[in-house]
Amino acid sequence: MKKSKKYSGIDSLPEGRASGDITEGCIVLEGGAFRGVYTSGVLDALMEENINFRCTVGVSAGSLNAVNYITGQIGRSARINLRYRHDSRYVGRKAIIRNQGVIGFDFIFGRMPFVPDLDKKALRNPERQLYAVVTNLSTGRPEYIEKSSGEDFFKVMMASSSMPFVSKPIEIGSHLYLDGGCSCKIPYEWPLTQNFENIIIVRTRPRSYRKIVKPEQKFNPEQFVYRGYPAFAASLMASNANYNHQCVDLLKLERQKRIFMIAPSQSIDISRLEGNMEKLGSLYYLGYHDTKHSIVRLREYLNRNH
Repeated sequence: MKKSKKYSGIDSLPEGRASGDITEGCIVLEGGAFRGVYTSGVLDALMEENINFRCTVGVSAGSLNAVNYITGQIGRSARINLRYRHDSRYVGRKAIIRNQGVIGFDFIFGRMPFVPDLDKKALRNPERQLYAVVTNLSTGRPEYIEKSSGEDFFKVMMASSSMPFVSKPIEIGSHLYLDGGCSCKIPYEWPLTQNFENIIIVRTRPRSYRKIVKPEQKFNPEQFVYRGYPAFAASLMASNANYNHQCVDLLKLERQKRIFMIAPSQSIDISRLEGNMEKLGSLYYLGYHDTKHSIVRLREYLNRNH
C-alpha cells in the first residue's frame, strides 16, 4: 500500500490565534528534526490555554517551532510538517539544490497553499523574546542569538536547524555556524544563568531516554569531515555523553521544582526524517494531549511563589 503524502487528519488540526496575553517565564524547546512535531502539539495546547511565555529558547527544530509560537499562530507549524513533509521543496532534491541542505528553509518561510502566511509583524513584537541556538564552527560552542540582534534572522534560523554532515555551514557575520544541537541539545542552562523564575522545558524524548555513547576510536568521521574545525568536531564527538548528563541534571532540577518539564509520555519511534505521516500525526497529538493533561500542574508551578 502506498503511503499517504499528508496526514489523514490534516483538516481537523487545531487552528486560530493565541491571545496577546504574556506569561512571565522562559520556555526551552529541544530539537530532534521531525520529532519536533511533538513540540508543535505542546505549543498549540499552550496557546489554547493562554500560556504565551515572554521568552522562548529553541534549538534546531525547536527554533522553527518557536517562530510559530511567538507569532501566536495555532496549528501553523503542524500544518507545514503534516502536509508538506514529502514535498521536495521542503525535504529532498529541490531543498538541497536551493538551500545546500536537506531542509528547504526558503520554502517554509515563504508562502504555502493551505498554510497561513507567517505573521512577521507579530514576530517582531519586542515583548516576546526569541533566542535561536547555533553552534560556532570555530569554537565548537553554542551561541544564543535573539531575533532583535540585528543579524539576518532567516540565516540564524537556518543555522540553528542545519544538521551536520548533510548541510552546508551558514555564514553569519564573519563566522560559520551549524545546528545548535551539535553543542547543546537541550539549552536549559542559559535561562538558569539569566535567573528566570519560571523555566519550562519541552523535550522530544521521554524522560528515561539516554543516547548510546560510543567508545573512542582511532578514526572518527567527525574529525575527518570537520578536520578544519577541531573544536567543532570535539563538540560533536562529546554530544551524546553531554546529552545524557543533561538528562540527569534536568530530572534533579525538576524534583527541586526549579524547572517544569513536558516530555513524551510514551516511547518515540520516529526517525529524524520520518516519512510516515500517520505516525507524525499521532506524535503531534501526543504532545497536544500530554500538555493538556499537564495544565493543572503547570499552573501550580507558575503560581507557586504567589
